[in-house]
Amino acid sequence: MKNIGISLIAVLILAALPTALSAVGLTGLITNILPYVAIAFFLIGFVFRILLWAKSPVPFRISTTCGQGKSLPWIKSNPVESPAGYWGVIARMAQEVFLFRSLFRNTDVAIVDGRPVYGSAKWLWFCGLLFHWSFAIIVLRHLRFFVEPIAPWIGALSALDGFFEIGIPTLYLSDAAILVGLTFLFLRRVVVPQMRYISLFTDYFSLLLIAGVVTTGLLMRHFFPADLNAVKALAMGWVTFSPVVPQEISAVFHIHLCFIFVLLAWFPASKLMHAGGIFLSPTRNLANDSRMQRHINPWNAPVKVHTYEEYEDEFRGKMKASGLPVEKE
Repeated sequence: MKNIGISLIAVLILAALPTALSAVGLTGLITNILPYVAIAFFLIGFVFRILLWAKSPVPFRISTTCGQGKSLPWIKSNPVESPAGYWGVIARMAQEVFLFRSLFRNTDVAIVDGRPVYGSAKWLWFCGLLFHWSFAIIVLRHLRFFVEPIAPWIGALSALDGFFEIGIPTLYLSDAAILVGLTFLFLRRVVVPQMRYISLFTDYFSLLLIAGVVTTGLLMRHFFPADLNAVKALAMGWVTFSPVVPQEISAVFHIHLCFIFVLLAWFPASKLMHAGGIFLSPTRNLANDSRMQRHINPWNAPVKVHTYEEYEDEFRGKMKASGLPVEKE
């Protein structure tokens, strides 16, 4: 519980920071300076982590497979679950990225009558999928603030997201879905003893920071509306490197911005970097072709090999005396 408390205090301090800056007339730090600092941290950190992982040597094929590998012609193989070529790897990676293929196979285990019994556990997969897809849709919807004119597909996505037209303004399905997914992921770390034991400050802080972004966004949409024209002007100012401090923007908007930019800067240093690391995971991005191709460790030191012929030449007399067969008399 200590990690939860520290992370909650950290998020509350971030929420209070915009109000404190506004009180001393330094709102421009959040609207004009923090965006570029956060984006710089994000890009530099992201590239650094990717390059660090890319330099890690992977001499062997250690792909995780769940199906029959390609071998003899009369044995049916599974080209996606155990890919032997690059197209199979691409198909499996697409399933992993868009449908959380490996998480779908997550199982639950319980001891019944002294024996482990395994069962299906799809809630983590479902809520994880709900959270990630909702987050992606929300980010895409927000692109309308950064482009002019607004692309038609952004308007179509927003219309589809608000298809049921619940409330005024419309409650987007992605907004409700991300709250459900976030709540499950957070409660899972708090309620499940095993998850609580291995959870660190960074795990709770990331979840609470994202929750802060989502909560303040919903508050602005439904309770403390912001001037969308001013928001659009601010976003276009960032894009054109000529930001201006918006006038008469609610404090909730500044808290929302603070959460977003801290999340951007925090992203490369946290476990959220799995978004980029999944593409460099050797258990996912390698073909299972060890039966067709020999993979040799490139940094193995040369070893003097003692062949069987040399072994027999050395011990032929003793082998014959012991009655062991020899190839040469």
